[in-house]
Amino acid sequence: MSRVICISDDALAIACGADRVAEAFAEAAPDAEIRRVSSWGMHWLEPLVEVDGIGFGPVTTDDVAAILDGSSEKRIGKVTEHPWIARQQRLTFARAGQTRPLDLGDYEDTGGWAGLKRARDMTPQAVLDEVKASGLRGRGGAGFPAGIKWQTVADAASTRKYIVCNADEGDSGTFADRMLMEGDPYCLIEGMAIAGHAVGAMQGYIYLRSEYPHAMAKLNAAIEASAHIVAPFQLEVRMGAGAYVCGEETSLLNSLEGKRGEVRAKPPLPAIEGLFGKPTVVNNVLTLAAIPWIMAHGGAAYADYGMGRSRGTMPIQIAGNVKHGGLYETAFGVTLGELVSDIGGGTDSGGTLRAVQVGGPLGAYFPPTLFDTPFDYESFAAKDGLIGHGGVVVFDDSVDMWAQARFAMEFCAHESCGKCTPCRIGSVRGMETLDRMRGGGRAGSDSVEALPQIRNTSGGVREASAELELITDLCDLMQSGSLCALGGFTPYPVMSAIRHFPEDFGIAEAAE
Repeated sequence: MSRVICISDDALAIACGADRVAEAFAEAAPDAEIRRVSSWGMHWLEPLVEVDGIGFGPVTTDDVAAILDGSSEKRIGKVTEHPWIARQQRLTFARAGQTRPLDLGDYEDTGGWAGLKRARDMTPQAVLDEVKASGLRGRGGAGFPAGIKWQTVADAASTRKYIVCNADEGDSGTFADRMLMEGDPYCLIEGMAIAGHAVGAMQGYIYLRSEYPHAMAKLNAAIEASAHIVAPFQLEVRMGAGAYVCGEETSLLNSLEGKRGEVRAKPPLPAIEGLFGKPTVVNNVLTLAAIPWIMAHGGAAYADYGMGRSRGTMPIQIAGNVKHGGLYETAFGVTLGELVSDIGGGTDSGGTLRAVQVGGPLGAYFPPTLFDTPFDYESFAAKDGLIGHGGVVVFDDSVDMWAQARFAMEFCAHESCGKCTPCRIGSVRGMETLDRMRGGGRAGSDSVEALPQIRNTSGGVREASAELELITDLCDLMQSGSLCALGGFTPYPVMSAIRHFPEDFGIAEAAE
């Protein structure tokens, strides 16, 4: 029997040299079967190679001969028994690392389409009740109950409805959507088809960020290959233009319609008047990809995982200055400290762990004193944080938290659609205020405030307490007055950095 050699064709693995490694194995072992599979999510070991179930990594072309003759020192044993994998509770990513992304046989052999078949044997309302019973909440960041959103669309009177998948994964330190679309595209397609059956929608769109060409190719191929299975439901992929704000659902809908990607005022909600003015379900990739498991095993089985109002599992993405970065799916309730120090292995640099940002560029910074916080929606909200899309970015003691806070304001200014004043103007004023805090209370010579035309600014040196009061007031205004989460959440990283690391801002202690 010939050997089976599995190598991921995930974009990260390819970037690390997986294609070259696959070619080297094909040349050195012409009788072996080379399978390009999805990624296990152990990114520090990519390119990860499995030979008859035994893993090796990270592998280069120079390691091929030693792996084949059994003398390689990069052997990690059976991948399924590796502590990183064995400790996880993988529901959404149950096939990760084990199936060929576009092989329909692989998908069906691992339970694929079972959820869709069961859903189509049920009434739409029964499917809605199952989703509500699961406790599934939106995995894109807002955490809104998926079943309630679906019920609203189902109850809306309209001859045409839509399912829209928000695949505009733009948060720093996040990659779960990309991994799912590249590694298990049929799972997303199945979830969208189930949603269409539940709410009465016959058309779906996947709004994909422009930086994901590998996902685009996989999705288009998967949609074509599975069209006969999900029919009469139809799917199309639409590529975004790189605007971060189009991750917000109404900006996304405007972009889909060919309009400028800017926020719509609510109400009306997209569930009532969404794409082309019709009732629309807008859900994140991970939300829709959780649906097949829920329908195959039951909402109650999914709700058995998690804690409090945070039910099910969360594919957590560990990145930044961390030894073991990758995708770790587990039930809600694991602590932040476990994720970073135990599972993640601490900092890659060996420096002291100083801060962790959870929830993307608009997430709060947590110091080690808060590492006992359980990873769930309510626990993070109680600590003025948010879990967002599940991205965890690690920083050691070399990080400048003033620079991180300023970057949040700069990012907001750069990505703002300009629709509302608190976001458009507030972010610029925030940069200026933070610059004065670093400059000892004086505006920089190249700032707008230094121009002779500007007459309503203080000419003298401001006290640090005055600047702190100003930035606090500004953040309160942005949080309460912005139309969407871009301006509304920017205060989270700014104020958490000031609150927990006041020494980097030249102040003794921060305002509460």
